[in-house]
Amino acid sequence: MRDRVRRLREWRPAPPPLPDHLEPVLRDTDPEWFARELAIAAAPPWDGWLLALRRLSWLVDLFGRVEITGGIPDELRRGPLLLAANHVGDFDPFLIAVALHRLGVVPRIMATGGIMSAPVAGPVLERAGGIRVERGTEVARHAVRVTEVALVHGGHVVAYPEGRVGLSPDWWPERGRTGLARLALGVGVPVIPVSQWGAQDVLQYGNDWGKLRTLARSLVRRPVLRVHVGPPVYLEDLRPGRVGDANRARMRIAAAITRGLVPLRAAAAPLRPDPTRPTTGAAAFPGGVVPEDIP
Repeated sequence: MRDRVRRLREWRPAPPPLPDHLEPVLRDTDPEWFARELAIAAAPPWDGWLLALRRLSWLVDLFGRVEITGGIPDELRRGPLLLAANHVGDFDPFLIAVALHRLGVVPRIMATGGIMSAPVAGPVLERAGGIRVERGTEVARHAVRVTEVALVHGGHVVAYPEGRVGLSPDWWPERGRTGLARLALGVGVPVIPVSQWGAQDVLQYGNDWGKLRTLARSLVRRPVLRVHVGPPVYLEDLRPGRVGDANRARMRIAAAITRGLVPLRAAAAPLRPDPTRPTTGAAAFPGGVVPEDIP
């Protein structure tokens, strides 16, 4: 029995081979997962991930009524994309993955190192193109390199500019960090804002038995899970490395996500309080009010 548990914990799908041109990127000091993630980032989407998106997306519909607005132009779907989304809870990566697949893209989702290190689920997410983000550690830069490789090879990468579940008191998106903005300017890929609302009702913030309670409640109440995909954020006048441009890009991205979120929240039922969620953050645009003159 103990051997079975050990084998299950150590199991992972076989990664594709690392392309020769990426071999020089590796160093002896790199974490053991770095080569795998580079190889997966350079490869076409995994058939297992495509099958799951096609055949299992109905599972998300069990927990709420999915409504998708907006879209992605055909010409952009054929190339690399950075999809910048607000983060309201642990369920929204599933919602966003399903919504984006229904709009014709195959998402590669940036996820925290804790999720990626979990038995079974972590290896599956890694093989599906998930990109490990070890925030606040010396290996955090590896996520940037993997993301660059995924984008150069035409990937559709989903990132959360806030860097965590948003914790502003009024639930509007925080301004986040400049990492995604710098990446977009450096690689020169379109940034698509993804606004979503409702997933916070499926799984509460706190990691206790209340998560199961809110999950079960959503099976009965089936809240509306809304996703809006907006037009690309205008960044053409900004340059990588120029003083202030990364911050300008960050604020434009936060503004685009917030603007897309306004009608979603207006159409939703009153916000259900979550006593397990801290309110230590600050919204980029409190009350969802975005000035017209964002620089």
